[in-house]
Amino acid sequence: MYDVIVKNGRWFDGTGAPSAVRHLGISDGHVATVSPEPLDETGCPRVIDAAGQWVLPGMVDIHTHYDVEVLVQPELSESLRHGITTTFLGSCSLSTVHAGAEDAGDLFGRVEAIPRPYVVAALEDRKTWTTAGEYVAALEALPLGPNIAAFIGHSDIRSARMGLSRSTDPGVVPTAAELARMEADLVEALDEGFIGMSSQELMFDKLDGETCRSRTLPSTYAKGKERRRLNKILRSRGRALQGGPDVGRPQSLVRMAFSSAGWGRKPALKVSLLSAADIKAIPMVAHIFPFLSRTVNRCGGDLRFQHLPVPFEVYADGIALVIFEEFGSGAAALHLSDRIEEQRALLQDEDYRRRFRKDYDNKYGPRVWHRDFFDADITECPDPSVIGKTFGQVGVDRGGVHPVDAFLDLVLEHGDKLRWRTTISNHRPRVLDKLTSDPGVQLGFSDAGAHLRNMAFYNFGLRLLRRVHDAESSGKPFMTVEHAVHRLTGELADWYGLDAGHLRVGDRADVLVVDPARLDDSLDAYVEAPVPAYGNLSRMVNRNDATVSAVLVAGELVVDRGVPTDVVGVRRTGRFLRAGQAAR
Repeated sequence: MYDVIVKNGRWFDGTGAPSAVRHLGISDGHVATVSPEPLDETGCPRVIDAAGQWVLPGMVDIHTHYDVEVLVQPELSESLRHGITTTFLGSCSLSTVHAGAEDAGDLFGRVEAIPRPYVVAALEDRKTWTTAGEYVAALEALPLGPNIAAFIGHSDIRSARMGLSRSTDPGVVPTAAELARMEADLVEALDEGFIGMSSQELMFDKLDGETCRSRTLPSTYAKGKERRRLNKILRSRGRALQGGPDVGRPQSLVRMAFSSAGWGRKPALKVSLLSAADIKAIPMVAHIFPFLSRTVNRCGGDLRFQHLPVPFEVYADGIALVIFEEFGSGAAALHLSDRIEEQRALLQDEDYRRRFRKDYDNKYGPRVWHRDFFDADITECPDPSVIGKTFGQVGVDRGGVHPVDAFLDLVLEHGDKLRWRTTISNHRPRVLDKLTSDPGVQLGFSDAGAHLRNMAFYNFGLRLLRRVHDAESSGKPFMTVEHAVHRLTGELADWYGLDAGHLRVGDRADVLVVDPARLDDSLDAYVEAPVPAYGNLSRMVNRNDATVSAVLVAGELVVDRGVPTDVVGVRRTGRFLRAGQAAR
């Protein structure tokens, strides 16, 4: 007798092996049988007929910012409904293991666009832990939807041990005792099964709040000695460093990449860097990432670049978008985001506008945003005459007004009722296919749980499967479906040492059933989904309910025909996955 049978589906085991029509029997949360012959359904309470559909391991999302949401909405249903059954917390040097409520609000509020008051309230209400072990126990007491794995955030432990003010003061280095405490925090987290540590050097990730507002994250102030000592612990334990190099300093990228190398004298440090992208602003940079990973790995390294395998399209309400942090005039406006009248006065000031135009016209040097308001479409506005136009075109229509002035004028007129979109990177399909196929690239970087109004990419895996399926159907494949499934599941779980990402006998029954006939344009449709835990703030997401027929976590049905079941948020289906406890 089985608890669940999934029959007649095209089965992928997550290893990249050839797929085949199989019947799966699930018992006690694990795969008990994978059979070419039909199974005895007698007494089985749930039989899922997957004829004509794909049955694959639940996907792994290696880059989220669910650290706050998991405390107040632990079902994380927006990921579940897109086939994600394992999510990572603690990205970009940010975690909630040691930081107090106010500091966590400053760390998460601005850089991840999670409203600070809700961050503070969640930690004040839910935080009962002071150690990594207590944090894991608190997570496991929640009705988790997907499985959780976690990095410890460098900014988290640095601010906790030095204080937020000292940890973001460029003239201060940690004392010997403070550095020893950070090392102890890291060791304790690894002992509890954390997959590694995340760090950051990107200089346009800024703090919220009043204490240290507009300073960069604490991790960015760490010197080489501090980083080397923490990396030494990771290297010795075989755990991963997730790092964000500073796009404005190429030497930061090279240094962080080569920190992985063992040079034949010591073990490789697993390093996963942010991020391999085909950036519109710097077209040639896409070719650097595969070259650099190959070079480092020939030197005894184990380097990967995280990559979002879909176009990086972002939306914004008014001027509230993190890309403006990368240059001085934009950061000055965001510094005043909680003081609206002062911000309005700034945007009207001609000296300020002159600086903004100068920053906008400076198209040279490393950067993320292409700084082209002719490539920024207005999607919503109280003035219907501008909807569908770019800011550049609005400037032309208004008598040759500079695109910056056209943008700022509309922000002043309509504030956050002005909604617009642009694509930052991953816009060229052929380059995207090349990055997606490269072995030095990890597929992920969804940013789920963050940037609620700007766009995160909860269904990136389904959109990749569509691209692979379409290429295969047209006779121009760039990878097999089996390889794509492996890259989204087993490859990631194996690299981080987790019991996830496979669907063989004995494996956890984390299962995704996909209808390949609905891997279509519906995956690109946008929905505004209110988030109850954040005062019903509207989260902008893709929705594709017809594509996902079923999702199971540990053999429990959590999504049925695209919709979360009654189990979700009531009963715990996921668990905390500890590094080193790989699949059976």
